[in-house]
Amino acid sequence: MVRETAGRVTHRRAYTHGMIGSPSLPVPTVFEFDRPVSRPPAGDAPSLWTVDAVGQRAGAERLAPAVLDAGELARAGSFHRDEDRRCYVAAHVALRVLLGDHLGVAAARVPLVREPCPNCGGPHGRPAVDGNGVHFSLSHAADLALLAVAGTAVGVDVERIAAPRTVAEVSASLHPTEIAELDALPESERPAAFTRAWARKESYLKGIGTGLSRSLALDYVGTGPLPAPGPGGWIITDVAVPEGYAAAVAVPGPRR
Repeated sequence: MVRETAGRVTHRRAYTHGMIGSPSLPVPTVFEFDRPVSRPPAGDAPSLWTVDAVGQRAGAERLAPAVLDAGELARAGSFHRDEDRRCYVAAHVALRVLLGDHLGVAAARVPLVREPCPNCGGPHGRPAVDGNGVHFSLSHAADLALLAVAGTAVGVDVERIAAPRTVAEVSASLHPTEIAELDALPESERPAAFTRAWARKESYLKGIGTGLSRSLALDYVGTGPLPAPGPGGWIITDVAVPEGYAAAVAVPGPRR
């Protein structure tokens, strides 16, 4: 349980329907402060939450000074746009509350570190819980954050549906087959297809720890209604999020 009197989260189940790798989209639990909390289901499968940064702003800002560390507070204060700061604070306070509940410690005492970069070995890899088998991933776009906590490596990404100009400027960086798929679509359908592919790809790249330092052209994840089989045996699944967004979660496939 959370050791603080504030900063709690509604937890119904990891998903209301759908499981990782199934055709039915997993539906994240909606995170809310100041509600009773129960521990996530055991096992390696990721538990997913969304955070509405507008609706949860008051709770997040009330808890932030006592929950976030000095680096996180400095980062929050560096944003020029209120929208960016609001979502950063809500997402990171929620993450610490969830991890603290999972570990049985106060949210402020969750020991977060940076893993070594898989490309160069430098101390700027993905964030992790120091000395613990709990894995997590966090993503936010506009006023929506998506979080995952799992017993194995995991990556999530959420994106606002891209503008047509963004699609035109960025799509050439994708896998050649994805570029061909987008070119074959009517222009009106390209933004949603591009954003699906981007969320899938970034969730996978977060899961393997490289992030966007790995070329987007190397791995095929697909632009269609369902993800392609994940690269390297990973399983990539789209996640149900509000209209105007696309999201995905990636986890390693079963060991053989």
